[in-house]
Amino acid sequence: MGKEIKYKYLFGPVQSRRLGMSLGVDLMPHKTCSMDCTYCECGRTTNLTVKRREYVPTEAVIEEISDFLGHKPQIDYVTFSGSGEPTLHSGIGKIIRYIKKYFSSYKIALLTNGSMFSAAAVRKEVINADIILPSLDAVSYENFKKVNRPAPELDTKKIVIGLEKFRKIFKGKIWLEILIVPGANDCAKELNLLKKAVKKIKPDKIQINTLDRPGTEKWVIPEEYIKLKKIAEFFGKDSEVVAADPRKKTIPHMKKTENGILDTIKRRPCTFAELMNIAKFSEIELNEYLAKLIKNKKIVSETLPRGRFFKIRK
Repeated sequence: MGKEIKYKYLFGPVQSRRLGMSLGVDLMPHKTCSMDCTYCECGRTTNLTVKRREYVPTEAVIEEISDFLGHKPQIDYVTFSGSGEPTLHSGIGKIIRYIKKYFSSYKIALLTNGSMFSAAAVRKEVINADIILPSLDAVSYENFKKVNRPAPELDTKKIVIGLEKFRKIFKGKIWLEILIVPGANDCAKELNLLKKAVKKIKPDKIQINTLDRPGTEKWVIPEEYIKLKKIAEFFGKDSEVVAADPRKKTIPHMKKTENGILDTIKRRPCTFAELMNIAKFSEIELNEYLAKLIKNKKIVSETLPRGRFFKIRK
């Protein structure tokens, strides 16, 4: 028997609307990113940067992955995501190659804001992933700045060109996400600019999304589902709405433990009802867990028009 590993850089597996059962790999310290998106569920970016380096130990991440996948779990994807932009990590290529060499039966997904694909090194490092899910919320700099609040070095033209270049060499799937923020990128002018960019990037799917959890700015609200459907129609046959239909909302899986609650709401705030459904808690059980976590100052609650959300205490 080898030593027991306490996972620090892996989370889940969680049930994802887009990827099924997914094991998360978080390569970034909270919250290091190249953007400070107004809708981000992880909170405000505290380290806004485009500098690539080894933010967490590459070998430690590989050790955790080796241990977890060595038990042959039934998952659909190993997904690079979490609390920052994963392509900022200089070891992402090495980690992807390791998974492909020693655990080739597992598919690899990358959730990214797409900002770093203008760098040839990044395009080369993630070439062996099976599916890339970049986001592109605005093409005009005015709305890019309003919605995504990027690092000063970023430019939408370079981002689009980077994704266009990657499409030409990447053999896997690209699902491009556009998150709609009412009053910002939902106007006809911006949607037309986005459609032109989509034609250049040539993704396999265009996925239309909107706010699902509390964002970092209170003025950001969800778009109406019926309007999301119309926007998807505007982008054509390869477009779909991935935002949860309010009539058919699905809930991810979570371990029925205190740490399970913390791991879940660390990455996305949840309501009481959602937490109950995620791990099939009883009302009494969940109230006890939440009361303890609040008393120990690990979480806080915030009442919003869409309900009372529990969040990690900063």
